[in-house]
Amino acid sequence: MLLIEKTTLKVEGMTCTLCTIIIENAIKTLNGVVNIQASYASEKVNIEYDSKIISISMIKDKLKKSGYYLYDPEENHVPNKRKSEIDTLRKLVIISFVLTSPMILMMILNGASDCCISFDILNKSSLSKFLESLRYKTLFLHDWRLQFILATPVQFIVGSRFYKKAYFAVKAKILNMDVLVVLGTTVTYFYSLYTSFFGVTNSSGIKNVFYESSMVVITFVLLGKYLEEITKGRTSKEIKSLLNLQAKTARVEMNGVEKDTPIEEVKPEDKIIVRPGEKIPVDGIILEGNSSVNEAMITGESFIVEKSIGDKVIGSTLNMYGTFKFKATKVGSKTKFGEILKLVEEAQNSRAPIQNLVDKVCSIFVPVVVLISIVTFIIWYFIILKGSYYFLSKIIIYSVAVLVVSCPCALGLATPTAIMTGIGNLAKEGILIKNSASIEKLCTLDTVVFDKTGTITTGNLTVDQIIFVKDKSNLEKEKILKLAAIAEKKSEHLIGKAIYEEIEKDFSAKIEDPDDFKAIPGRGIIAIYNNNEIIIGTEKFIKEQGICLDNALSNLIENKGYENGKTVIVIGINNNCEAIILLSDTIKQDAKEAIAKLKNNGIDVILLSGDNKKSTKEIGDKVGITSVIAEVLPEEKGKVIDRLKADGRTVAMVGDGINDAVALAKADVNFAMGSGTDVAIEIGDVIILNSNLFSIPSAIKKAKKIRRKIRENLIFAFIYNIIAIPFAATGHLTPAIAAITMSASSLSVLLNSLSLKMRLSNKKPFFRERRSF
Repeated sequence: MLLIEKTTLKVEGMTCTLCTIIIENAIKTLNGVVNIQASYASEKVNIEYDSKIISISMIKDKLKKSGYYLYDPEENHVPNKRKSEIDTLRKLVIISFVLTSPMILMMILNGASDCCISFDILNKSSLSKFLESLRYKTLFLHDWRLQFILATPVQFIVGSRFYKKAYFAVKAKILNMDVLVVLGTTVTYFYSLYTSFFGVTNSSGIKNVFYESSMVVITFVLLGKYLEEITKGRTSKEIKSLLNLQAKTARVEMNGVEKDTPIEEVKPEDKIIVRPGEKIPVDGIILEGNSSVNEAMITGESFIVEKSIGDKVIGSTLNMYGTFKFKATKVGSKTKFGEILKLVEEAQNSRAPIQNLVDKVCSIFVPVVVLISIVTFIIWYFIILKGSYYFLSKIIIYSVAVLVVSCPCALGLATPTAIMTGIGNLAKEGILIKNSASIEKLCTLDTVVFDKTGTITTGNLTVDQIIFVKDKSNLEKEKILKLAAIAEKKSEHLIGKAIYEEIEKDFSAKIEDPDDFKAIPGRGIIAIYNNNEIIIGTEKFIKEQGICLDNALSNLIENKGYENGKTVIVIGINNNCEAIILLSDTIKQDAKEAIAKLKNNGIDVILLSGDNKKSTKEIGDKVGITSVIAEVLPEEKGKVIDRLKADGRTVAMVGDGINDAVALAKADVNFAMGSGTDVAIEIGDVIILNSNLFSIPSAIKKAKKIRRKIRENLIFAFIYNIIAIPFAATGHLTPAIAAITMSASSLSVLLNSLSLKMRLSNKKPFFRERRSF
């Protein structure tokens, strides 16, 4: 039997998007690894593995041999690792700039002086004279000995990180950005070294070396990586802001003494005291006192929830007025807040389908670039210049420029940075998207199917009337009600809970548990207590169990129940129909407007329910849904979804209960209401924490904005390479300029992804957006 576990780990040592392929290939070879997804943008990996076969330490050891290091994101030293990496990069950039700045000055003076000579041949201006004088005074910078002394530490000390990563990449049979940088700068450096010792000195006493090119490439690529690390940190700012919602300490009571304890040290069963205005540190159950709690940070709804003894409290929510003591039940990553964080992080690290195509392009991109560089050399040297050794140095520079300018990082960052920003922003609104593939599916939806109870309606069912069959004594009525409460005590359905709570409040004694209990989703329940068989469910279900309902009773159900839009539940005990319960539900305030929003944007809306046709149609009429399918069993709901998909539709299912599980699983995309059952939430692709129906059109609209941003990023990345490579191959870009533009391409993609925050938060965009979604 497999024992599959999931974990998300932080990666140290990634330098470009092709690192994800190296990491995935290394881990996939291990026996026991079920699935692995690495993300360059978030520098994390999602791993599914069989813990009976392999351990995390074995995975870490394997990856260490490929030059990467894995850490648990919850370990205290991990945030410092990122800061340490940024600090190291900053120091290397400073050192490299100090050593390279004389060469940059030399290049600027050469270029400026050449421009003045070209445009001011006859009448030398004061600027021309100044530049010419300055250039003459800095001729010592052209001395190959000085350049050699400056270039060597830059090439092999500052640039050692590129050599190290290039070695591991070649070892893994993958050519990445580090290989391009190493190839380009090493060729330039050693060609210059050869010329230094064996080349001819020109009439000015200068040897034609190009140390400055390799130095500037390393410096600017390193600067680009430094800026990229800083900007990448901002794309995951939503996770950091969510983390800030957590309480940092908890007031734990031990042996009558209160002590402020770090949140990481709180254990289950600890007794915690919370005062007005404080955040509730972990999940738990109130033991003493009562209060009002603002749960907006979890549900997105700002209304206040009253809490008293026995009620559950959620970690990271805000205690408003009262003081209370509660027992911790879930701590750390097991709290509801921790589970939300885990879902968001997993979604941010997941790979969108379009990213698979990009990864394939990137994997063949570098070999193609190396080939283009070689072809550039061959064409220039053997065809255009007929093998002239005099221009060999220039041709090498052109070939090196092709290598340096063609970085796949921008392509690799295009999708994941937009995904990270978008999913993190949606999480703040109480919309959790479990995987990035759902974003693309949301963009193509044309049909949304809603469950009724708990989705279109509030699910706060109330018992309107209990009608007993035939005349019964008070003692008989009490016995029937008590048996009904016993049967419904273990029910998780909203109807069962409503019936139990209504009956239970009239009994002072504790309601016992049933001897046996079975729930039939979408139909009813069957329970045994003291040899009494109790069957509670729909009229159809009761008849299926062989319990007879006469015409008078059927007419009563029709007239008092279905005609008035009530939910009708029948109680049968020992094969006799004993009572009828009429329940009513309230339609959510936002239902009609949210459904109108969907329909106005060309999406068909269907109401699907196991309830009676008349009551379901009445709810549909009130919220504006004309297509109503009622009296369907849970498995039949799945068949309805199948039929819609067979018609060529892209279908979303919205539900909240066990009876919706089959339909949710069958749909292309499924929305689970956060107030629903664990089963629905587990299956759901998109979880609406606040159960607000407006979140559904909002999620679709914002998914399209995320997709648009991904496409923009890919266009930026592809256009850059399409334009830059021919420019470099034809000698219009020096390696130094190529390094600058390469870094600029990655930064443009990152900054474009960051601008997504403004669009998703509905701030005024720089340009007009289309109103439809």
